[in-house]
Amino acid sequence: MVLRNVSFLVLGLALATTARAETPRETSFAGGYLASRSASQLHDIGATIQYTRDALTYDQNNVVLNERLFQAQVMAGDIAKAEPLADQVIKANSQHRMARLVLGLKEFHARRYPEARENFNEAAYTPLGELTSALLSAWSYAGEGSVNAALHELDKLDGQEAFANYKAFHSALIADFLGSSMRAEPAYKKAYDLAPNSLRIVQAYGNFLERNGHKDQAIKIYQSYLADGQRDILVRNALDKAAGTTKPLPFVGSAAAGAGEVLFSLAGALNGDQNSDSALMYSQLAIGLSADKPVILTTVGGAQADLKDYEASNKTYDQIPKDSVLRNYADTQIAVNLQRDGKNSEAVAKLKAVLEQDPKNYDALVTLGSIYRATEDFPKAEDAFTQALQLLSPDDPNAWKLYYDRGIAFDRAKEFDKAETDFRKALALSKDDPAVLNYLGYSMIDRGVHLDEAMTMIKKAVDLKPNDGFIVDSLGWAYYTLRDYEQAVNYCERAVDLNPADPIISEHLGDAYWRAGRKLEAQFQWNHARANHPDKDDLTRIEGKIKSGLVDEPAVVPKKG
Repeated sequence: MVLRNVSFLVLGLALATTARAETPRETSFAGGYLASRSASQLHDIGATIQYTRDALTYDQNNVVLNERLFQAQVMAGDIAKAEPLADQVIKANSQHRMARLVLGLKEFHARRYPEARENFNEAAYTPLGELTSALLSAWSYAGEGSVNAALHELDKLDGQEAFANYKAFHSALIADFLGSSMRAEPAYKKAYDLAPNSLRIVQAYGNFLERNGHKDQAIKIYQSYLADGQRDILVRNALDKAAGTTKPLPFVGSAAAGAGEVLFSLAGALNGDQNSDSALMYSQLAIGLSADKPVILTTVGGAQADLKDYEASNKTYDQIPKDSVLRNYADTQIAVNLQRDGKNSEAVAKLKAVLEQDPKNYDALVTLGSIYRATEDFPKAEDAFTQALQLLSPDDPNAWKLYYDRGIAFDRAKEFDKAETDFRKALALSKDDPAVLNYLGYSMIDRGVHLDEAMTMIKKAVDLKPNDGFIVDSLGWAYYTLRDYEQAVNYCERAVDLNPADPIISEHLGDAYWRAGRKLEAQFQWNHARANHPDKDDLTRIEGKIKSGLVDEPAVVPKKG
């Protein structure tokens, strides 16, 4: 079995890259339309804008193209060009959420708050629309100086339990902004009780406590956040400043900044593979409102990276000022993007530059270790992970992940005793994480040691994560290694059902079928594995099986008594 290099690092490394659109410039409507659609599907924003404009020269009122160009301009952060397009979009769809949001924010910027609310309300017909409309409308009332109207607007969120935290937090921010500390304090406390690990809530609540003579409480909140395994530089910076005598400025200094905080928080909630387009649009809109621009830029860069537009993401991270506390974070993310884009040497150089300035930068060390491991430079990976571990206390919640990652590096370097020691430490600290159980269990089976314990580990991992195709496949392959082909087929079939697109899982089922005497089915699975784009070395092995099958197993020679 090829052991899967499963990592829990947030800065995990994806080796695949997505090609940007390279369609030749077309001069016909059909050509421009198709090129525009292709670029949009590839999330190539620049090409989408170019080809969509080309197509619109032939049909200026095309509804689909106008909407596509509008969204691309927002994703590119060119809101001035998006605003007139929003007018075109709502002619075809008066409730278009993003178009109404852009037009509403245009009015908000001009302090035409009633007109802003009209636009926000038009888009309040989905849960996300309702949440966005209520929060932004509340801040528009705050812009008019009416705390009662603002808080009453937030009462619209009472029908959705999932919105309780948003209501509490923005009630606190608005009351704080308008000078009503008596209303702000219980709202901040409620928001904190609902989400004590929310970065922005911790920052804002601590800021409020410091400004209102409760510095000791603020320090406890910062320390509690950091003690929970969070390593956020913004909270660390707030904690360091709290030791001084300077009172911080208000967390939100204007109604526009409050609206920016709404968009920023929603962008963070939306960030991820399924909603990266929306997350990018919300965060681009937030930039023009928020005074906390470096923080917003990290969200924009993250959304662009999720869309695999690594060049744009790195340009965004480069906008973060050199004197910002987020600068090293930005450089670390640039390194991650470079590695994802196949530029490993540049990524390593970027991380080394970060570590020259800050030798104890935990994130940079972990990312460097992950890159070295991905490029199979295992001694350097081990060293980087070891340095990162030295920065943690023995009971740090992150320690088990590092032992696990370093254990994988040891295992891949065939330093099995060291690997097993790290895996067992990771198991103890994580209280039997299924990924660690799976990796250690299979590695012992692969080496033919501690077989009973190893099978117990893998079975426990499957019990904990029964719908994880990779872990189920490990159990099937463990049975295959032990020549229990009936059970191997059972679990490998289940793994293929869970992960039909993984070539190695399909290959394993083919092997199990072959040993079970089901050779036609084996050939089908191997061909399926080949069609699922395996790596070069895996492809060579799979094609060899398609051509020649598996060699006969050596006979089991009975031991003499």
